[in-house]
Amino acid sequence: MSPRDAATKVSETLDRFPGFYYRQPKDSRHRESVLYCENISLNHLAKRFGTPLYVYSTATIKARLSAFDKAFGNFPHTICYSVKANSNLRILRLLAREGCGFDVVSVGELERVLRADGRSAKKIVFSGVGKSPAEMLAALKAGILLFNVESESELSALAKCAAKLQKEARVALRVNPDVDAKTHPYISTGLHKHKFGIPIANARQLYAQAARTKHLKVAGVSVHIGSQITDIDPFAEAVARVADLIEDLRADGHAISLVDVGGGVGIAYEQRETDFSDHFARYARAVTEPLREFKVHLLLEPGRTIVGPAGVLLTSVLYRKRNDGKQFLVVDAAMNDLMRPALYGAYHEIVPVGRKPENQQPEEVVDVVGPVCESGDFLGRDRNLPAVEEGDLLAVLDAGAYGMALASNYNTRPRPAEVLVSGKSAKLIRRRERISDLLSAEL
Repeated sequence: MSPRDAATKVSETLDRFPGFYYRQPKDSRHRESVLYCENISLNHLAKRFGTPLYVYSTATIKARLSAFDKAFGNFPHTICYSVKANSNLRILRLLAREGCGFDVVSVGELERVLRADGRSAKKIVFSGVGKSPAEMLAALKAGILLFNVESESELSALAKCAAKLQKEARVALRVNPDVDAKTHPYISTGLHKHKFGIPIANARQLYAQAARTKHLKVAGVSVHIGSQITDIDPFAEAVARVADLIEDLRADGHAISLVDVGGGVGIAYEQRETDFSDHFARYARAVTEPLREFKVHLLLEPGRTIVGPAGVLLTSVLYRKRNDGKQFLVVDAAMNDLMRPALYGAYHEIVPVGRKPENQQPEEVVDVVGPVCESGDFLGRDRNLPAVEEGDLLAVLDAGAYGMALASNYNTRPRPAEVLVSGKSAKLIRRRERISDLLSAEL
């Protein structure tokens, strides 16, 4: 019997197959269903590695990456995975083996990619609004594909760095199209009030300056309007404005061959995800249609949409607590382990790892909170969850992106371990931090 066939009815409320699904273990005596990652139960992983614990599914990463790539068909393109979403070296190696390039925003991310796979240098795009000269020099020495430049001052600094090394820096100007991405204001980047990019109306003048500058080579145009965008229309509007700019730039004599359309494709945190292949196909149509007549090579920077649904944060219930009529589940994961709920008011579905048949496990309304001394330390508020007991396990879903990447040591809390599952194999890809690790750099 396949894992899909073995999944119980409860899996109908958790559509994360092949990564995460409920099934009855062969040794189950009480008809309890258990949450699995591929072919390994999360109970087993918790016993082996402890909690809090990030667990990632190789099958999910590969399936989503393949579907995203397939959506663009024969349109020339390179997927440059956005390293900031999840920068674990083992995951970067996995993506490199699948043919990915990478989008980096710091010299640290650049070093991670080079350490994961040095051959990827020629498929690295360096983005970010505040690249330092030291970062530019490191990227030039590595021989990256492209710099996405965000200001006139940065363009000048890059030219000086390239002259110092006697190298040519390939550049695209990141233009700000003044398009509302209709996402959270903290992760929206495409309006004039945001710090990102160059106003699209000013781009031709700056391209002319770049073309006159020795050691700079104008190669493309870049645009990125934000993150966690679920409406396709803003992407289409932004790329249409970029297409108009390309027409003008080519008329000015610039050989525009690359168009970086950024990332930002959202995932369904709050409801069952519909066919992600269809969603990717609609996105691909939106960004390719305005560009078909120009014969350009697309650079795509997905991050969350590839790894977000591929990860969960596994946590243990420490205490049940009631304040008057308010019920709390105090768990061992906290805002320092998963910052998104506190930072953005973000929603993550939370489910028990073990589930009894519905008629044997009544639901209750609870706040799932952590041990950190902040009222903002919560993973979920007013959630209808099957009743669980102290010592039970919960899984916070869709935590593969901006989970561990945003984790901190607030309250001197060591960060969790990370595990990558592939079929029946589970590999520790980051050991759990120790308090000694946190103190080792202090004098």
